[in-house]
Amino acid sequence: MSLLRVEGMSHFFGGLRAVHDVSLAIEPGRLHGLIGPNGAGKTTIFNLITGVYIPTGGRVLFGGEEITGLPPHRIAARGLGRTFQDLKLWRHMTVLDHVRMARYATIGYGLFGAFFSTPRRKREEEEIEAQARRLLAMFDIEGLAGQLVTNLPYGVQRRVEMARALALEPKLLLLDEPTVGMTPEELNQMMELIRRINDEFGVAILLIEHRLKMVMELCDRVSVLVFGEVIAEGSPAEIRGDPRVIEAYLGRDAVAA
Repeated sequence: MSLLRVEGMSHFFGGLRAVHDVSLAIEPGRLHGLIGPNGAGKTTIFNLITGVYIPTGGRVLFGGEEITGLPPHRIAARGLGRTFQDLKLWRHMTVLDHVRMARYATIGYGLFGAFFSTPRRKREEEEIEAQARRLLAMFDIEGLAGQLVTNLPYGVQRRVEMARALALEPKLLLLDEPTVGMTPEELNQMMELIRRINDEFGVAILLIEHRLKMVMELCDRVSVLVFGEVIAEGSPAEIRGDPRVIEAYLGRDAVAA
């Protein structure tokens, strides 16, 4: 059974068709790339999967259960995490607090426990802090735990965002252009980090990325989106030689050549 299945999903913004009859299947533990020219609808698909938008048509299934139309927090609690193309970090919070905050979607001590500081609350808070620090260590940012995120370089802020996404212990992680604005050194570090997340956590990853070399090196399977439609899907080798993909990126003359 596919971990994530998108079936015939379409979406309109007024009279503009942004996504048309898109179907995707993401297998457990796999790395799947989603590529396409600017404006193809890639981030819109992420927003439809994660409940930011409700599809005009079609449905989304996660773990065999339909999640179409559920609010984002309920989808995240089921084990579907994501990052954003534009960083969504809180300026007034520290690195550690960002990762701890993500875990509060799973707390069980409730309002009574919070108000009266019960033993269960103390135990869960200690577990949250310990796990957050383990994630910071994995991302090599534990020494920055007390720093405000706004004081940190862009590449480090990306690491904070990914650590926060992993704090929910997702089964599937959606990464929206995680290397935007990175230097070549930061790019290589991020590629290794994505491999580690996939290998060590067993997390399936759906990756939007404009750097085709990175997608072809990392991903097991790639889907190509053009004008809101999937025009090709296959292994990196199959996608690299597909005339439809070459035309979408380089034009008809490149296909003829």
